[in-house]
Amino acid sequence: MNQTNRLKIGFFIDAFFPMIDGVIMVVDQYARQLMNVADVYVFAPRAQDKSYQDQCPYHVLRSKHLHIPFTDYDLSLPLIDRNFRKQLNQLNLDIVHIHSPFTMGKIGITYAKKRGIPIIGTLHSQYQKDIYERTKSKVLTELAVKEILSVFNRCDELWAVNQAIANLYYSFGANRLPLVMENATDLMPVTNLSDLQKLKLTYQIKPQEKVFLYVGRLDIVKNLDFLMSALYSLRLKAFPFKMIVIGTGPHEDALKKSMKKFGLNDHMIFLGKITDRMMIAHHFAIADLFLFPSLYDSSSLVQIEAASQKTPTLFIEGTATSSMITDQVNGYLAKDDPKDYAETIIKIFKQPKIYQKVKETAFHDLYKTWKDVSMLAYHRYLEKIKKELD
Repeated sequence: MNQTNRLKIGFFIDAFFPMIDGVIMVVDQYARQLMNVADVYVFAPRAQDKSYQDQCPYHVLRSKHLHIPFTDYDLSLPLIDRNFRKQLNQLNLDIVHIHSPFTMGKIGITYAKKRGIPIIGTLHSQYQKDIYERTKSKVLTELAVKEILSVFNRCDELWAVNQAIANLYYSFGANRLPLVMENATDLMPVTNLSDLQKLKLTYQIKPQEKVFLYVGRLDIVKNLDFLMSALYSLRLKAFPFKMIVIGTGPHEDALKKSMKKFGLNDHMIFLGKITDRMMIAHHFAIADLFLFPSLYDSSSLVQIEAASQKTPTLFIEGTATSSMITDQVNGYLAKDDPKDYAETIIKIFKQPKIYQKVKETAFHDLYKTWKDVSMLAYHRYLEKIKKELD
């Protein structure tokens, strides 16, 4: 450990603010919590917006990047960025934690191997689903997953966001069963009910309308076309609802076209990106149900955020992100069919006593704070460093 006795932790990630996704939020929360007991450095590509200035309370070091066409992602180019490499090599990190298997993750591993310090790798995403969705090629997907695992297998320890993802990557060829390190949230329960009533008035929500919410990237891999079809089924059944969508992404225009096509204009509100965390909490609090039909996510932060406000989530059964859910106990499950998803929504609100119990159990089972989870990570780091020194 360095002479100050404060751990120096390096997080390596291939996408970062001002972009927002689940992995970015996880790294940000880890860094914010751990900076109280350690020196935290986040290594990431430069922002596409050249006017963007980092305002994070921890250290952020940026490398050159190349924009990936037809996406809102960048490819980090640390190997050709002499200034970035100089800054990195001047640091005496005690541990490297990679959150991406791509160029930034690889340079983190190279740095750690040269210095003989531990490397943690977190498996955040179902990369195989994402790659197949974008390539529609089983061969390319298998090759890409093999390459991704070759990177993660160079780590000293792998973390997965739940047991389902741990088992999945072990079956793919991870050289050890990953340790489960669950996600959490920084949101606190909202107690000011008058603020919630004002928010409902702002959106002109009628007393008989149920409020549904989606928060996240508007990306095709999130199965949002499925959601639009389910909402259309609800409209045809004359079920009264208001669907609030928070987020932006490449699939936004297509979703708005579907809204018009399905006659959902009076039922949907697209709010775009909201960065105010208290405002996010208020939206979860006014929602009666969080709708999350993703087949892609591993363990989404938003289901924990929903639980923080006692708002249950409706998933598709058998998905990795629903692996901690027991139907009608701490959340709800529906079949992978838009009509069944819609029928399940109707059934949920026909059983108010069960619904009230599910709200409470979701809060009890799923709500975890980043402070607690980050301290678990910190003590795990210390164990790995001690083992390396021994």
